[in-house]
Amino acid sequence: MKLAPSVPLTERKIRLSKPAIVWILLLLPFALAMVAMTIGRYQISVLDTVKILLSPISPAYAGDIPEVAKRLVLQIRAPRILAALLIGASFGATGTAFQAIFKNPLVDSNILGVTTGAGFGAAIAILLRGTHWQIQISAFLFGLLAVSLSFFGSRLYKATPLLVLTLMGILVGSLFSSLTALLKYMADPLDSLPAITFWLLGSLTNITWRSLPVLAAIALTGLVFFWFLGWRFNIISLGDEEAKSLGINPVHMKMMIIFAATLMTAAAVSISGVIGWVGLVIPHAGRMMVGPDHKRLIPATIGLGAAFLLLIDLIARALLPGEIPLGVLTGLVGVPLLMGLLRKNRTGW
Repeated sequence: MKLAPSVPLTERKIRLSKPAIVWILLLLPFALAMVAMTIGRYQISVLDTVKILLSPISPAYAGDIPEVAKRLVLQIRAPRILAALLIGASFGATGTAFQAIFKNPLVDSNILGVTTGAGFGAAIAILLRGTHWQIQISAFLFGLLAVSLSFFGSRLYKATPLLVLTLMGILVGSLFSSLTALLKYMADPLDSLPAITFWLLGSLTNITWRSLPVLAAIALTGLVFFWFLGWRFNIISLGDEEAKSLGINPVHMKMMIIFAATLMTAAAVSISGVIGWVGLVIPHAGRMMVGPDHKRLIPATIGLGAAFLLLIDLIARALLPGEIPLGVLTGLVGVPLLMGLLRKNRTGW
């Protein structure tokens, strides 16, 4: 009897189980967050960062650390990093959810016009010299308005519901893009126009702790909802008839998912500005790592989205003396990344 030739230990491939990959992806953002706390124009060691993070529990932990380092970590870097984690996780999860219910791999979080609507709302508030809070609220409300117009507009036509909803989303998105362009044309080129342009390119520069409560409440609730809904995503992906035969009302379920995803996207865009590609690229990367099962794919894309946007934000603030807009970097990174993913997955979607 012939024995199989032994493979040298150095040539063996380590194969992780899919649940293990999911947990690694969920823990990755926290490791990156600790690294991001230490990197910047003012370098802080990991040990000092840990001491500073523990100082709210007991000031004795950071007694020998300069006050400027404490303020930098607790008041500037910590809220910004937390916002990047929540926004990235939201975009990753909502992109996966939209691709599942629309059964279209080219769909992302802006399929129903929420991002362009939020951009128009922010542009109006900036043009009217609104405060930071007024800009955030206006962006959030107009994001919801855009999706509402897409939804109610689709009810006017008797055709395939998701197809008409997709087309209405494209129309509404184009409408708000045109209106935003009109506002930019009318804006003061020395004052309002640069502010509108910078907001539309996406940034986490102005994030403070006061910016986070609404985002955290909506994002965390939505992420938990999607996580526990994983097996229902699998059923919905099979088609409406199969879902009905298994006791699930596909219309109600899709409306619940769209509502939750819209709230999450609007809340994220209202404080970060327009950041593209995350909701499109991350679901594809997640499928290649853990497969199409949404019970694993949803948590995987939560971790991947959070890690991806945090890494992009770290590059944005550390690469050059001036900060690079996040929307620019996500496009520069997202395009070749998606092309590479598609090339690797040439067998199909």
